[in-house]
Amino acid sequence: MKIALMDSGIGLLPAAAAVHRLRPDADLVVSSDPDGMPWGPRTPEDVTQRALACVRAAAAHRPDAVIIACNTASVHALPALRAELEPTLPVIGTVPAIKPAAAGGGPVAIWATPATTGSPYQRGLIRDFADGVSVTEVACPGLAEAVQHADSAAIDAAVADAAARTPRDIRALVLGCTHYELVADRIRAAVQPADAPPIALHGSAEAVAAQALRRIGAAAAPAAGEAPSALSRGRLTVILSGREAALPDVALAYTEGRLLAPEPLARG
Repeated sequence: MKIALMDSGIGLLPAAAAVHRLRPDADLVVSSDPDGMPWGPRTPEDVTQRALACVRAAAAHRPDAVIIACNTASVHALPALRAELEPTLPVIGTVPAIKPAAAGGGPVAIWATPATTGSPYQRGLIRDFADGVSVTEVACPGLAEAVQHADSAAIDAAVADAAARTPRDIRALVLGCTHYELVADRIRAAVQPADAPPIALHGSAEAVAAQALRRIGAAAAPAAGEAPSALSRGRLTVILSGREAALPDVALAYTEGRLLAPEPLARG
């Protein structure tokens, strides 16, 4: 079994780690575009072309499915990606987890890139899945870029800025950019009032990983969530702006990246 994932950068790590936890024997192909990152300020047409390039590079390795582990690409490029690849290659998009977040009744906040915040796509999800629930959209300029470079000071500044614009009475927070899941603990600490019940954070990595397995008719391994044995480890292929490479050093700044490093997951 081989699963491909694409993103503008290391935002694909949470979904890749989720696939690995479910099926540690699966081969992974991770394709990103560090040369063109960030995608948030780019036009929809440019995002679409870059997403197509990333997916084509991954598709050359003949995966069984490809996860679009990028909210911006899912917003702007998913129809084009599906038109080119399906039905031969199943394409799984990343949708902000608005539906489960709104199920608690709100208020809800959605943190996302400026390109996603206020987009017709996100507004449509709010309309369809959070009708009657108070939802605040919070743009987070610079946060994805700070996470991409593991710039701790810039992460703290961007998180603090977004937290200051987030209502204090929210019950749930949707992480509407896959990069944000890599710093979920820091986001939680910034938005959680000391005198309030715990705020629920909703990412997409686990859901898209499970959906990818369903699309190809695969089940989770019996020992999912446990440390895999050496015999059950899949292989990792890394593609950076079309070039095969090693896992970027910056990925090792995060738990998810260390899970996919050469020691726990054989690279080749």
